[in-house]
Amino acid sequence: MYLSTEKKKEIFEKHGKSATDTGSSEGQIALFTHRISHLTDHLKNNRKDFNTQRSLVKLVGKRRDLLNYLIKTDIVRYRAIVKELGLRK
Repeated sequence: MYLSTEKKKEIFEKHGKSATDTGSSEGQIALFTHRISHLTDHLKNNRKDFNTQRSLVKLVGKRRDLLNYLIKTDIVRYRAIVKELGLRK
């Protein structure tokens, strides 16, 4: 698989509270962002792969839901993760 356990731990350690805290919104958003970028690269080479395209749309929706949750609960954390991942202008 393209995403090893070590890579996941690294993502959660960098963006979450700890390497084992896989439930934090920031960690999940960072993981979804990594997966979205991987699927986007895949679709650039395989433009007729509609199953991957559907998965990409679902992942973007999940990330959007988590970002909306962060806006409602803690705008400071939202701004920090958006700036750190470079999701907005």
